[in-house]
Amino acid sequence: MADAWSQTNTGMANSSRTFSDVRKVILSAHKNTGAQDKVGFYDTWAENYEQDVALLDYRAPLLAAECVSSFFRGDREKATVLDVACGTGLVSAHLKKMGFRHFVGIDGSLGMLELAKKTGLYQQLTQCLLGQDEIPVKAETYDIVIIVGALSVGQVPLTVIRELWDVTKPGGYVCMTTRGNADNQEYKAELEQIIRALDEEQKWSNVTVVEVEEWEKAVSEQDSGYIPGTIYLYQKKLK
Repeated sequence: MADAWSQTNTGMANSSRTFSDVRKVILSAHKNTGAQDKVGFYDTWAENYEQDVALLDYRAPLLAAECVSSFFRGDREKATVLDVACGTGLVSAHLKKMGFRHFVGIDGSLGMLELAKKTGLYQQLTQCLLGQDEIPVKAETYDIVIIVGALSVGQVPLTVIRELWDVTKPGGYVCMTTRGNADNQEYKAELEQIIRALDEEQKWSNVTVVEVEEWEKAVSEQDSGYIPGTIYLYQKKLK
């Protein structure tokens, strides 16, 4: 992991980052390391994060926001959004352009949260190590709960899915995304198994599942061109 950090730090002094630079960082981010190492990695990456995901042509934040916007039928100006693993605020920035106004963000990285704070988007930002700390939110609080980019191998444990359901208001929406590339197939299958289990338990119902062919540029030697991704949008059952 130290190599990944030095790679990132080199980029901080050099604005002419290349896709090759980003590839090395992304591969490091996907490694299955401990929670504290992962947080340290994202703290170090924070300053270059938005520049790097632009080079990666990372489309998930926009696509997920568009998915939520397409199906949400409530009052956008009053709706409350919990942006889980919010990073620097990319998802909420898109949702704001679509008429949403009230955002709360949580993330494990203080470096990311500092940058999210500078956007002025969020009414509240809280550090939370997902899967290790319980989401610091009362049950049935949010109209929309969205997690983009964090549900993948080496990132956030799947135990968080039931927590996402728990903090959503009855009738509210949970939006989740994951990558569909080769090294994420096992995680994706387990994620879908948990999603189906909650559906079978009558906890939520499927609104839409969107398969996206061009999710982001491939970085692994196993993949080429663009890797696919999936958006899952579920609505919590009314009591």
